[in-house]
Amino acid sequence: MRRAHRHGIHSLRAKLTMANVGLLALGIVAATAVSLMAMRHYLLGQIDSELTKTRTSLGSSQLTLRQIDSLSVLGFVRDRLVPEYAADRPAPDSVFTAVDRRGEAVALFGVKPTEAQLGLADTVTDPGALARDSDPRDVTVHGAAYRVTATRLSDGSYVLLATSTDALHKGIAKALRLDLAVGSLLLALLACLTLFSVRRRMRPLEDMVETSSAIAEGDLTRRVPSSHHPTQEVEQLRLALNSMLHQVETAYRTRERSAAQLRRFVADASHELRTPLSAIRGYLQLYDQGMLREPAERRRAWDRMNGEVDRMGRLVDELLTLARLDQRPELRLRNVDVCRLARDAAQDLRAQQPQRPVTVEADGSVLVRADESGLRQVLGNLMANVRTHTAADVPVRLGVRRADGVVRVCVEDKGRGLGPEDAARVFDRFFRAGGGAGSGLGLAIVQGVVEAHGGEVTVRTAPGEGFEVTVTLPSRLHTCA
Repeated sequence: MRRAHRHGIHSLRAKLTMANVGLLALGIVAATAVSLMAMRHYLLGQIDSELTKTRTSLGSSQLTLRQIDSLSVLGFVRDRLVPEYAADRPAPDSVFTAVDRRGEAVALFGVKPTEAQLGLADTVTDPGALARDSDPRDVTVHGAAYRVTATRLSDGSYVLLATSTDALHKGIAKALRLDLAVGSLLLALLACLTLFSVRRRMRPLEDMVETSSAIAEGDLTRRVPSSHHPTQEVEQLRLALNSMLHQVETAYRTRERSAAQLRRFVADASHELRTPLSAIRGYLQLYDQGMLREPAERRRAWDRMNGEVDRMGRLVDELLTLARLDQRPELRLRNVDVCRLARDAAQDLRAQQPQRPVTVEADGSVLVRADESGLRQVLGNLMANVRTHTAADVPVRLGVRRADGVVRVCVEDKGRGLGPEDAARVFDRFFRAGGGAGSGLGLAIVQGVVEAHGGEVTVRTAPGEGFEVTVTLPSRLHTCA
């Protein structure tokens, strides 16, 4: 079940979204500022161009204020008699004001200056400086913005030319509002798309969190699933995490198995040692209570105690051997003839059980680089396993052969064999099939010695088909025939 995660403002998802929205906001602000400045510069340039053109034409005409007044009368009459000329009049947002040398507005065409003309004349305190300035200036007349310039007439008076820029500012403000509205819509859309995209891209990381939480709760089999469209970095992280989780699970299972084996080993060792100790204690109590009066009884008790002591000694020796093998001891490697060791082991078996048929297939010489005492112990334990678990007349075959760069030593008997469950546990310590004789450590020692040499031990058996053990020494050992 997928757990619900809370994503606050400090989450990676929120930070990525805020970063994208912030970058887009900066881009929109910068683009809006540049576009509005460019538009203002272009429109003001047009207004200034018209004002400068009019000022230049008027200044180069060498007219006086009286002549301009006369021309204004003619223009008024023309506008009345020929209406089509009225289209050429200045726009209503333009102001044309004549001022004298003192800077006061004067009447034209017998009409007193309007409020706009008076305000423009009052605003421009130095028309001479304005006339000398090449570019128009910004002024405010009764709260309205104008671009104004001036020209000096031949009689020393001045004409002020002004054009309102209110329409320009209103247009810029409208464009700004439009840009802000569109930018806000884009920001909201980007925020939604970023949240959706980040959520989809962050899903593998959420799966990793859920998997880690499940493993912390004890489910070691959980792994991070693969997403449908993974990114390279996230996929690499997923593979690395799954590999680490597999190693953690393997280590945990190995530790649990080792702990279980250790507990079973301690219990089995305690049981194996308790039996001879109980027998020795019993005989000592009989002797202490004077119940062993006859010499024959005392002799029998003495022999039994010696036998139990020998049994404990062998068990302790085997346990020490296994402990040394667990510590990976340094082997004394030298050239060892495996065929000779096999023939010696067969000869020992014949001496102990003369009636047992023993076949040896180890002619010639097969040399390997190995620890001789370890290999002798391997063959000795295999022969002891045959003696302990098969009847004295069961045939045994020993074979040594070299093939494919490895040396295989095979010990096969024609006994009853084992079932699959027992065959899977033959190398477990203190395991004895059917509760038979022996300590149950022989094959465990065989496996430990062979693995210390870098080889392996395999078993092939079935009920009624005998028992075959094959020891394989790896190809890294030097072999010759």
